[in-house]
Amino acid sequence: MHELAVCEAILAQAASIAETHQARAVTCITLRIGPLAGVEAHLLRAAFSLAAAGTACEGARLIIDIVDVRIACRLCGAASRVRANRLLCGTCGTWRVALLEGEEMRIESVELLAKDAQGV
Repeated sequence: MHELAVCEAILAQAASIAETHQARAVTCITLRIGPLAGVEAHLLRAAFSLAAAGTACEGARLIIDIVDVRIACRLCGAASRVRANRLLCGTCGTWRVALLEGEEMRIESVELLAKDAQGV
């Protein structure tokens, strides 16, 4: 289950952001994941609380936004939303397409809990 390793990398980035901003903790992480990213969202969710235990992200919410696969046709120029296993132009049916969206996995936002005036 490589999702655990992916989760650990995401948590490390979020903890680094929290440290940079001198935050007390991370309260929420929002991810944007495409179906072609090679990551199973349900497995990532399952690994999240385990990987977050004992870190600045412990107790944080994980929000995963799944994006559609979008392509642009190299022949007719049309843009289409398609299924991950059917990368064909929705207008002319050709396979000569460019992927616009659907293979990304990125952190969209990290919400932090600020320290109070005493630094706690």
